[in-house]
Amino acid sequence: MKSFVMNIPKKAYDYINQIKKKLTALNYITTNIEQKNYNYEFTVSINKKKVKVLVYFGKKGLRTILQGDTKSKEYSQIRKVIFEQMELDLSTDNDIEIIEPDEYIGTDESGKGDFFGPLVVAAVFVNNETRNKLKQLGVRDSKDLSEEQISYMSKNIIKIVGENYNIVTIAPAKYNELYSEFKNLNKLLNWAHSKAIENILKKNECKKVITDKFSNQKLNIHLDKNYSSIEFLQITKAEKYIGVAAASILARNKLNEWFKEQSKKGINLVKGSSKKVEECVADLIKKIGKENLKSYAKLHFKTLKNID
Repeated sequence: MKSFVMNIPKKAYDYINQIKKKLTALNYITTNIEQKNYNYEFTVSINKKKVKVLVYFGKKGLRTILQGDTKSKEYSQIRKVIFEQMELDLSTDNDIEIIEPDEYIGTDESGKGDFFGPLVVAAVFVNNETRNKLKQLGVRDSKDLSEEQISYMSKNIIKIVGENYNIVTIAPAKYNELYSEFKNLNKLLNWAHSKAIENILKKNECKKVITDKFSNQKLNIHLDKNYSSIEFLQITKAEKYIGVAAASILARNKLNEWFKEQSKKGINLVKGSSKKVEECVADLIKKIGKENLKSYAKLHFKTLKNID
């Protein structure tokens, strides 16, 4: 697995080089390929219009993005040429640039599938200016990034959006208290997303919210009636939207930081809810006692029942 991850940058370069060669053969003017932190890129010129081609590499493979005037015929022409190239089997997860609202709030969560640790929900307000900067940074779904990449991007996302973000971190002890009240994870998630959204709406007038879908329940049930005019979109795999992807990175980074803090205290915990987690639970109980487990874990998980 390690060698596969190490080969991904090379695959990305080989792939973007094939794209460049195809465009050059068709007499398009292209710049040299440049290497950035997490992608390779070059620019194509046609009729004084420019389209940037970016191939990102992460743990899940490659992702190709085009940047330019999406409404121009030159953009459409370049896109057609490039995405015909994607018929090559390179095990990529390619995607084209989607049209996003001029401004919106994107939200996502992290930690809901982890027995240990908090539940974290992040919300990010983006407009045309900050969205373009986030694209240039290479923001994408946190699941495609390593911990080091998430840490790096998280700091830079905050630099770009300034105060236009909010993170709600529900520590395990508080999580267990709230779960006893809501008795349902989706209801708890709805409350947490609503809280993060409302914290941003207090500072920004915004009429659209995009959230990675986690239930069929309306998202605005916990919001004040003053926000009834806002359009809420709950979309499957919404991380394709830059604002949601940025939120996923901020949320995941906060979760990672929590695990690192516990490690500094001599408590090394395992993410997820696997068999290894069960072994970790048994060791932790011996160390701190079962009565103190609520400060580290989500007690409604089946993981704990398997220990008993």
